[in-house]
Amino acid sequence: MTDLISYAAELEDLAGAGRLPPVEQWRPERTGVVDIVIQSDGVWRHEGALIRNAKLVRLFSTILRKDGDDFYLVTPAERLKITVEDAPFVAVAMRVEDDRLIFRTNLGDRVTAGEDHALFMRQRDGAVTPAPYIHVRNGLDARLGRPVYFELAERVEHRTVAGEPVLGVASGAAFFPLEPLAASTPQIQ
Repeated sequence: MTDLISYAAELEDLAGAGRLPPVEQWRPERTGVVDIVIQSDGVWRHEGALIRNAKLVRLFSTILRKDGDDFYLVTPAERLKITVEDAPFVAVAMRVEDDRLIFRTNLGDRVTAGEDHALFMRQRDGAVTPAPYIHVRNGLDARLGRPVYFELAERVEHRTVAGEPVLGVASGAAFFPLEPLAASTPQIQ
């Protein structure tokens, strides 16, 4: 954990410049587990205590990587497994610009729904109905917060995809079916 904290301080320049470290390229030999939990509401905890330093949480989010079904904080020196209850991010705001849907996460990431950032529905553990998500980066997703989901619902339209009528939303040239059993890949019209 010591290497992780010291490395996080070095990332400040990268993050300040709007660039993310190349975590997908790092293959550190030292691995372990750290008691960090990202709750389903986007709150980060370490050993049960709330991590109050928002700047540190943001820096940690930039070195977050998903390998298979597991999540890790990764530096060139070490890879530490953490627990993510649902998705590592929560989409807390949405705006429309030139017919494109732009989302902001609780940790400041901004993504435009499109081919690289698909909107999709996924069943949450213990939930009765599926919830909406957007792909943020490298296998990391954000669940849409309730107010954002309601904003998105106002943009739902009927379309025919692969000969079947579906409900979904458009962002630029991409259309995202949002029915529970619909495909999660964008349909370019």
